[in-house]
Amino acid sequence: MLKTANCGYPRIGESRELKKATESYWKREISKDALIQAGRELRKKNWLTQKEAGIDIIPSNDFSFYDQMLDMTALLGAGDDLDAYFAMARGTQTVPAMEMTKWFDTNYHYIVPEFSKGQKFSLSSSKPFDEFNEAKSLGIKTRPVLIGPITYLLLGKSKDAKFSSLRLLGNILPVYAAALKKLASLGAESVQIDEPALVLDLDDSAKSAFKKAYAFFAKEAPGVSLMLTTYFGPLKDNLKIAAGLPVEGIHLDLVRAPEELAQALRIIPKNKVLSLGIVDGRNIWKTDLKKALGLLKPAIQKRGAENCLIAPSCSLVHSPMDLDLETGLDAELKNWLSFAKQKLHEIKTLRTALVKGEKAAAPALAENAKAMQSRKSSPRIHRKSVAARLKAVKPKDASRKSAFKVRQALQSQRLNLPLFPTTTIGSFPQTADVRQARASFKKGGLTQEAYDFFLKQKTKEAIDRQNALGLDVLVHGEFERNDMVEYFGEQLRGFVFTKNGWVQSYGSRYVKPPVIYGDVERPTPMTTRWTAYAQSLTDKPVKGMLTGPITILQWSFVRNDQPRSRTAKQIALAIRDEVSDLEKQGTAVIQIDEPAIREGLPLRRKDWAAYLKWAVESFKLSSCGVADQTQIHTHMCYSEFNDIIKSIAALDADVISIETSRSQMELLDVFVKFRYPNEIGPGVYDIHSPRVPTLEEIKNLLKKAASVLPARNIWVNPDCGLKTRGWEETTAALKAMVEGAKAMRSQYVRQNGAGQIGFSKKGGRAALVRG
Repeated sequence: MLKTANCGYPRIGESRELKKATESYWKREISKDALIQAGRELRKKNWLTQKEAGIDIIPSNDFSFYDQMLDMTALLGAGDDLDAYFAMARGTQTVPAMEMTKWFDTNYHYIVPEFSKGQKFSLSSSKPFDEFNEAKSLGIKTRPVLIGPITYLLLGKSKDAKFSSLRLLGNILPVYAAALKKLASLGAESVQIDEPALVLDLDDSAKSAFKKAYAFFAKEAPGVSLMLTTYFGPLKDNLKIAAGLPVEGIHLDLVRAPEELAQALRIIPKNKVLSLGIVDGRNIWKTDLKKALGLLKPAIQKRGAENCLIAPSCSLVHSPMDLDLETGLDAELKNWLSFAKQKLHEIKTLRTALVKGEKAAAPALAENAKAMQSRKSSPRIHRKSVAARLKAVKPKDASRKSAFKVRQALQSQRLNLPLFPTTTIGSFPQTADVRQARASFKKGGLTQEAYDFFLKQKTKEAIDRQNALGLDVLVHGEFERNDMVEYFGEQLRGFVFTKNGWVQSYGSRYVKPPVIYGDVERPTPMTTRWTAYAQSLTDKPVKGMLTGPITILQWSFVRNDQPRSRTAKQIALAIRDEVSDLEKQGTAVIQIDEPAIREGLPLRRKDWAAYLKWAVESFKLSSCGVADQTQIHTHMCYSEFNDIIKSIAALDADVISIETSRSQMELLDVFVKFRYPNEIGPGVYDIHSPRVPTLEEIKNLLKKAASVLPARNIWVNPDCGLKTRGWEETTAALKAMVEGAKAMRSQYVRQNGAGQIGFSKKGGRAALVRG
């Protein structure tokens, strides 16, 4: 009999209960027992929701207090201690946090495992076993989820660049086997083992590692059925490897790779179950059920219903929880959408139509067909003015007027900054009073006039604090902004917003992505008012702060009825208009953040060039309409740049700021080897951790940077925006940062003499070294 399955469910809670509980625990406002109970209640609700929706195979161990990769690190040796677990993720005052990076091409961040030669592993956490038993006590026999050993090892890192983490495979496999056998002893009939690494380019050693690992499991844990779960793309040349592994079944992402189904049916042995990931786990559009049935019917007829499962493309952790909570969306647009809870019902409807016939599912299928037609024909989707402007774009629109060295000299003369100039990335702490004022304004409790007065006070306080600290290039603080993408989307045509469409970015950091449903354009200026107000309060330059087109694209739920490249260029033109208006009002420094440019990379290298071409063009289209004297900054966080450094350089931003503190400036190596010509702000402290860096730590990082980069090209800044931090830690950290920059200036004067490093008579920073 054809069954339904789910690969994972959002853990955050309908009202962000997980965020509230974890942050309360970190503040010691609730006990550990209270936090554990909050997690238990969330899991119970999730399991029952899936059961009530008619899902036959329900996952467990998909819940996490912070991150599923960190959970595996705990299981494989780090242990069950909750405080130690959070310390690994967030750091402490004495121990830095572990590195964090993007999960494949999503906006979810995972904690990167750290490996060393000869590392030993042991079964050190009871979490997957406890949660299986927890569900069983509710009468629900779940399918536990584990990150597979090859994906876990490949996504980790070692301080020794020459050391391959796959050399630890022999050490880690017995621990995996022990976990599988224990789950089987508790009654687990099948285990979902996630190996999304199979959608990547794999070398021979990785391919061999897959064969070795799963042969080991077949021998050492023979009583455990494994559902090998892949997602986010086609397996391509790895399909044959997956098909040959001794596993119960294989899950395929048919949203990202529908074209691979025919080959999979030919290659994967008929005695293996095929899990058909047909409902999009990463976007919010309704599934076209007619189209889905057209793909599924031949496959099930060929395969046999008993050897197939109907499932989402991947874990639903990347989807908001429940569309029913969205009472403010207009009926037409809401009818085009589907969140995690609704996706479960889509899966059930598909099963009904396939098992009992389409007549049995006729009402749901008819409603779905009506929604598909409504979206296709709605006049709100396409705008003639946007199409005409895109058509009129010329190559020169995406190019600066002069080369960087010319611009650098003109900008140096205009800005007159010291060596090692200090700045921040944009946002300042969004404290409780800021959040409360925004909420009150949205509910009608504060008038526009009163809210504006409050925001002016906060902006003035931020400018005063920065002046007092001695920062060189200031920001207005972004107190009027709820989110770096949502704020812009609210002011652009073609976007719509949810009230409860939260998804997890990392830990307790949740985002509410905008929905891009139609053509994008900017009707009015978006940021000029607050930038101008902040600039009126100081003689120092205040940066205009914008989010770039690729990041807005990547961090939104994007329309799926046209190429993403076309949507990106529509956004780029809207940002270009904003850049132009900022420049016209006298803003000398404009930052266009692009932290998401790498996460948009296709997972297969052969597809990179096409993506990078339109991504770079989109950024340059947004940034290149300014005069040479206007300094364009961009910011990128938690990215590896080695293999895209040419494209990063092609952005031609005058200054790029990057995350480097967690990696101890390792990320600078590629800029050095490439001889990156423009200016760089390597982050000198980690804002994702509450710990305050010491002056010595910052000086040491700056010394590392100055040992490999021209001093005149180095900026001093945190890793990222400071929105999630408190003022006390922020002030202390920025004070240390400014003192570190001043110490470096003094050191360079002593070592080299002012003439050599290029000080002007006013203390400014000359464009070129004169020594």
